[in-house]
Amino acid sequence: MTDTPADFSAEVSGALMMANLTRIAGWVKLSGTAEELEGLRFLEERMASYGWRTAIEMHDAYISLPSAARVLVDGASIKAITHSFSLSSPREGLSAVPVYLGHGTAEDFAGKDLRGALLLLEGMATPPVAKRATQAGAAGQLHISHHEHIHEMCISPVWGNPSGATRNDLPRTVVGSVSQQDGAAIRDALAAGKRPAVTLHADVDTGWRKTPILVCDLDGPGGAADPFVLLSGHHDTWYHGVMDNGSANAGMLEVARLVAQRHGAWRRGMRVCFWSGHSHGRYSSSAWYADEHWDELDRRCVAHVNVDSLGGKGATVLANTKSTAELRRLAAEAVQRHADQVLKGTRRGRNSDESFVGIGIPSIFGSISAQPHQHEQARNALGWWWHTPGDLLDKIDEANLVRDTRVLLHGCWTLLSEPVVPLDHGATAATLAAELEQLTPSLAERFDLAPIISEVATLRALATAIDERRDASPAAALPAANAALMRASRALVPIDCAEGDRFTHPDALPLAAWAPLQPLRALATSTPGSADEKFIAVDAVRARNRLVHALREATAALDEARQALGG
Repeated sequence: MTDTPADFSAEVSGALMMANLTRIAGWVKLSGTAEELEGLRFLEERMASYGWRTAIEMHDAYISLPSAARVLVDGASIKAITHSFSLSSPREGLSAVPVYLGHGTAEDFAGKDLRGALLLLEGMATPPVAKRATQAGAAGQLHISHHEHIHEMCISPVWGNPSGATRNDLPRTVVGSVSQQDGAAIRDALAAGKRPAVTLHADVDTGWRKTPILVCDLDGPGGAADPFVLLSGHHDTWYHGVMDNGSANAGMLEVARLVAQRHGAWRRGMRVCFWSGHSHGRYSSSAWYADEHWDELDRRCVAHVNVDSLGGKGATVLANTKSTAELRRLAAEAVQRHADQVLKGTRRGRNSDESFVGIGIPSIFGSISAQPHQHEQARNALGWWWHTPGDLLDKIDEANLVRDTRVLLHGCWTLLSEPVVPLDHGATAATLAAELEQLTPSLAERFDLAPIISEVATLRALATAIDERRDASPAAALPAANAALMRASRALVPIDCAEGDRFTHPDALPLAAWAPLQPLRALATSTPGSADEKFIAVDAVRARNRLVHALREATAALDEARQALGG
């Protein structure tokens, strides 16, 4: 009988993780720098000592490193930072009386001539706001932090390295951020009818660099061709980045140490990757790896276990950790067992090196724990020190780090050791069914949803039949059944979590659930009998075809899995 995660979760060593983390904390790991590579060599040494086969892959990445920044208000200097993928300012700075634009929502931008303007905006600098500002022809953005701390940010919406098709989507504004107090003073002056002269100076080094990825492997029982579980997290940091992402790297090392000691009980292999370019290249390493290793990942990768920012001081909420629908049941089990909390089932977002959902690889975790209170606009669930110089060793709670690592270990070991891979495609089908239920009242007399609804029902029934056979499956049936379950993911995950194109990466912008449904949602809100309705209906038919095709591919795969398992 193999170990369960509960059998050896007590072996997670807080002392060893803190010792490793103390070493990791010694480097400032900006993407593509010699110091980053030095820190990665330490991780490589540790992984090799635990019995893993290691290699460092160097690749070209489009990296943006912010440097000096300052802001003058009527000639007086205030503290400021600039951001990754901001333009550098002219030598004399970018000067203007700012235009206050609230939080920079689409509604805030609508109907305004902002060409050449310096925008004053509430909240942290983000890709959606940078994209709107660029499209509006603004010259610059000055963001007001929600508190006294100013957070480093990457503002590019382009996922991974820019291509010939996406390079024009990079931001084309000069961007800076100031504290709440300093920014509020500018905002209040504008509101009082004054015209403060603001000059933004920003120096940003953007260009192609060689960046490293540490890749560590242990094969499954069948050797190097076996399917594998991918465990990954970024290694690059802002400043010393002890929580983000040093603590996750320490947790990855600990999981790798413990599962390697039980290598004989594995059902499949494992690959552990430490990425560069997360913070300064918009997930450039994981996106490059997905592109360059697409065929291998498509054929062999069972699931992606992502990990970020473990063990933060005061991080007591684990109910919001994310997963794709196929792995939500596993995430809920891990969180319940090791934190005694009920998972709320938050959807996977477009962030955190999730470069593999387009291929069709299910994903689990990311940031496992968070602060109990967060400001919705500030997105500071990871603590005030996140992306600031304050992210140091004193922000780690060893007990929280142990707890989070036990959750991580539970997910990894279950994926490694279960005879039938724990992919719950019925849960995926249920989320699509819920979306269709919302559309049915508006489209019932206007558009035929029956082909999609029928395929969803068939998929759910097959998933139920597979669940009933998981524990009584003959060993000879497992390879075929598991391969079929993976093929079902390849059909479902891209239309659930990406846009349905398995060979590109959607932008790092909010993406609706089941994005291929968007034409049907547009049709549901169109005016019946209008010309717009007829145009939109063309898109809706094509969207229905795409969904039905993907569902049929998944259904065929699940039917093969059911038959292999004795159904």
